Amino acid sequence: MRVACLGGGPAGLYFAISMKLRDPAHDIVVVERNRAGDTFGWGVVFSDQTLDNLRANDPESAAAIAAEFAHWDDIEVVVGDHVERSGGHGFIGIGRKRLLNVLQDRARALGVRLEFETEFDEDLSRWAGYDLIVAADGINSRIRSAYADRFGVDIETRANKFVWLGTPHRFDAFAFLFEQTGHGWIWAHAYRFEDGCSTFIVECSEATWAGLGFDRMDQAETVAACERIFARHLGGAPLLTNLGHLRGSAAWINFRRVLCDQWSFDNVVLLGDAAHTAHFSIGSGTKLALEDAIKLAEVMSRPGVAADRARLNAALGEYQAERHTEVLKIQNSARNSTEWFETLDRYIGFAPKQFAYSLLTRSQRVSHENLRLRDRAWLSGIERWFAEQAGAEANDEPPPMFAPYLLNGLRLANRVVVSPVLTYAAATDATPTDFHQVHYGARALGGAGLIVTEMTAVAADGRITPACPGLYDDAHIAAWRRIATFVHANSAAKLCVQLGHAGARGATEPGFTAPDRPLANGGWPLLAASALPYKPGSQTPAAMTRAGMDDVRDAFARAAERADAAGFDMIELQAGHGFLLSSFITPVLNRRDDDYGGSLENRLRFPLEILAAVRAAWGPDRPIAVRISANDWVGESGVTPAEAVRIACALRDGGADLIDVSAGETAPGARPVYGRMFQTPLSDRIRNEGGCATMAVGNIFEPDHVNSILAAGRADLVALGRPHLADPAWTMRAAAAAGYRGLAIPPAYALGQAQLAWTLQQRTKPA
Repeated sequence: MRVACLGGGPAGLYFAISMKLRDPAHDIVVVERNRAGDTFGWGVVFSDQTLDNLRANDPESAAAIAAEFAHWDDIEVVVGDHVERSGGHGFIGIGRKRLLNVLQDRARALGVRLEFETEFDEDLSRWAGYDLIVAADGINSRIRSAYADRFGVDIETRANKFVWLGTPHRFDAFAFLFEQTGHGWIWAHAYRFEDGCSTFIVECSEATWAGLGFDRMDQAETVAACERIFARHLGGAPLLTNLGHLRGSAAWINFRRVLCDQWSFDNVVLLGDAAHTAHFSIGSGTKLALEDAIKLAEVMSRPGVAADRARLNAALGEYQAERHTEVLKIQNSARNSTEWFETLDRYIGFAPKQFAYSLLTRSQRVSHENLRLRDRAWLSGIERWFAEQAGAEANDEPPPMFAPYLLNGLRLANRVVVSPVLTYAAATDATPTDFHQVHYGARALGGAGLIVTEMTAVAADGRITPACPGLYDDAHIAAWRRIATFVHANSAAKLCVQLGHAGARGATEPGFTAPDRPLANGGWPLLAASALPYKPGSQTPAAMTRAGMDDVRDAFARAAERADAAGFDMIELQAGHGFLLSSFITPVLNRRDDDYGGSLENRLRFPLEILAAVRAAWGPDRPIAVRISANDWVGESGVTPAEAVRIACALRDGGADLIDVSAGETAPGARPVYGRMFQTPLSDRIRNEGGCATMAVGNIFEPDHVNSILAAGRADLVALGRPHLADPAWTMRAAAAAGYRGLAIPPAYALGQAQLAWTLQQRTKPA
């Protein structure tokens, strides 16, 4: 096979090497516009797994690379005079120039032709005699740009400015150095890649960059200014630049996230940064490029690929399918990391320990228990700090999920919440049944700190289905009181009733039969902000009149009074998911042209009236939460995360003590981005940008998730729905697995809990 690699960086060189290893008869040329010794980066960071992949592919070059590695174990986070240092992270790094030299030498030894100082452009006719043209020309790929329509290019330019520098100062840890200036925070990512040199990437917001005058500085002035800002970290060493090909402030750039729908057309294929990029803050760009090269060489060295277009297409399709999946995993983590640095102001006010923890877990690739494996002593210090802040007993050092929480006078024994999940088990008159008694009772016995009921209707026409419970009649009080009495007598859990009105989502079949399907018989008229069906085929509600609003407001207030009589500890208002209050908040469902439609202030007016009425009935010193959909997942035409912060703050100022941060279920055309903990960033933003107490929910299913969310300050409480459906004793099991003995356990279950704890601890002991 004749192959032209356009670009002589690590991706192109390693692909050429990998092809030659599989078949020395391949005729391969690598074309590079720069000189052999030119490089515009400093150090490259690898993981042990990447090195293992290189060893399996080419032991000789892997050994040469490994011989040059600098090793370090610690991460150091410096903010002002405070230093947090944790170990066990196991980094290995090599100079980019040295890496290129190793790969160039290996390629030459295998018979690859290297042509340096050779320009190429988007005209591919020069390579007409080649079976494969590999565009490995980096993040600014000319080939990708010229054929953007064929590749389906998606480029996102991120907000922060950064400049890639070096220094002879030897850092003995991967250091994150934060300095406050009169124009905002600026920070450095610094790490050693050889004995005499370290990478030193300086980053800041564009506002800080302009405020400090970097937009008007040439390179020498930029380097001098950064030396002054970070002087106390450099030990008298200078900062260095190898960006002589750039002029003025062009040394500062914004990171560009590159993603392509198609990685190839005809016999042209993208490789490495030309196909995709990963933010420097997680250091995976070179890793992805080298692993791309291995896979592409594997599929292109199969018999018959060069001579058969169908086989070539199949090979290139397999290459993209496998590598695209891996790239998306890294890019998702990179997006989380990038956004953390772009929203630094949310976290910089944290206590130093929590700030460092938040930084280390920012990408979600490193979790609470992963940190325990890396540095048990450091994580224990984090847990002690969190417990002290939470007001835990002096002799109790619980993991974050078992720390107490005080919410407007109500003390929760721990921060695990049973999320509201519809059960469709009420009697036809909306009275809770024995099922509810057992369902909520079992989950209270299981150790959760707070149990939130399924949505409980404030009016008969506010039910979702005929099988949903209510609190709109005094006759309902006794059944709910029976449940509350059992919970309080037999557990440390508190009980919260979620009050709501279904609005346009009412009069439907039970969800496990046909969710949101209108009742064939026995339905009732519906109310909503506007006369819009919830989804195509749904019943059309009547737009609420002022008189109707008054009736619903009073119904909520009376339901709050009944909640008090029934013995509930807390109320949550359902104002999300397309139900009645949500239909006012979201512009997707609110098309009113009066004082209750249009602007956000108007759309919030009725929900705030409901909140005020419930607060008056419930009293000032007892907690009220509000559940919202913090993202309609339809872009600017619906509620966005930025608008959700304003919504949450308005509800807080209107009397809510806690915002239960959910999302979606407001628009049939929504396109949510699912994944583990996928709604937690919404809680994070509302809590740390808006200053509201929050509860996170959404595909949270492991104790590790809960501890990570809490310790990182992304929420104050964590709600889990489906895990509690499968295991009422989820919280007890989590305590047993953690070896935590401070959880309140019903005496009748103590022996079982002790045995479970012993069994789980035995399983985790080293063999």
